[in-house]
Amino acid sequence: MRVTFRAARIADVPAVVALLADDMLGAARERQQLEPYLAAFEAMRDEGTNHLIVGEDEVGRIVATYQVTFISGLSLAAARRAQVESVRVASDLRGAGVGLTMFADVEARARAAGCRLVQLTMNAARTESRRFYQSLGFEASHVGFKKPLG
Repeated sequence: MRVTFRAARIADVPAVVALLADDMLGAARERQQLEPYLAAFEAMRDEGTNHLIVGEDEVGRIVATYQVTFISGLSLAAARRAQVESVRVASDLRGAGVGLTMFADVEARARAAGCRLVQLTMNAARTESRRFYQSLGFEASHVGFKKPLG
């Protein structure tokens, strides 16, 4: 299977939301109404360093997605980094190599943006994802925290 990654367009948002909802955690937390997602997409686009990427198969079906944000900072000798979030592959294609193609795309985009580091977070319940990321050379080097501001 050949998957091509490109910047998302607003017309892709419904397919991306469907991918976000198509897993054990997303099924309970994603919403049916598209308006908040469309507004968030436009806000991301306006930020300039925050990108939604989609993977299309040969017939134009959106089968994968990720978000990458390029962050400039002072730590690590002023290293620019790529923060990867919301990684999803269509459930019928998991284990078919789409993730490998996706992370090759992530790394290419990060290098092109002048990044020296790719970092990501994942929910601790995603044990298969953890093994996958480790197979790509990611290390669980930090402990992350989140605090809802509701």
